[in-house]
Amino acid sequence: MLIRPWDAPDDDTWQRWLTTHDFGQLAVNGPPGEPPFVQPLHFAYDAERGDAVTHLARPHPLWPALEAAPEVLLSVVDDYTFVPGPWQAEPGTPPGHGVPTSLYAAVQLRCRAHVVDDPAEKATLLNRQVGHFQPEGGSARAAAGEAPYGRLLSGIRGLRLEVTEVRAKFKYAGKRSQAVRDRIAAGLADRGRTRDAAARRHVLRVGPNAG
Repeated sequence: MLIRPWDAPDDDTWQRWLTTHDFGQLAVNGPPGEPPFVQPLHFAYDAERGDAVTHLARPHPLWPALEAAPEVLLSVVDDYTFVPGPWQAEPGTPPGHGVPTSLYAAVQLRCRAHVVDDPAEKATLLNRQVGHFQPEGGSARAAAGEAPYGRLLSGIRGLRLEVTEVRAKFKYAGKRSQAVRDRIAAGLADRGRTRDAAARRHVLRVGPNAG
């Protein structure tokens, strides 16, 4: 992923973004001569711990590849939208000369994967996930050997992803003039497609007059 200086967010920005953008794709190298595994999944990221946790079913075909090559990549992409060319034309330039582009946020976590099989450790991992996704409670806590979830722990394997490197890119017209950025923000507000509002917030957040 190419990251220009104007597209590089600070750590606080991408870390806060990951607390609500918690569904991504885990890429694991496949056996020699085979393509990599790419598994969509929910995860819970913790900036202070420097890791993310998730789990998969025990019969999943990914496990042998992951144990053979524990260096993995967790990729998250969201808040993306398309910007028509005329929105990007600088003042004094014909609208038809503006360059169409994509806006998006992307975070790639390079990780070392640790498989969790101990029942008590799996219960702790699951409770951490549920605490992230269901902070309002309402579900029983998992505990090894205890109802209602204890007997189900044998059917899954936990996965702790120790983050070793982060690459983050928030591409939101950071290099463009304020006039162009204002036009893009207005266009996104008027168009109102599914992710336009989220993209617009990023456009308004970055740039020389942001804040």
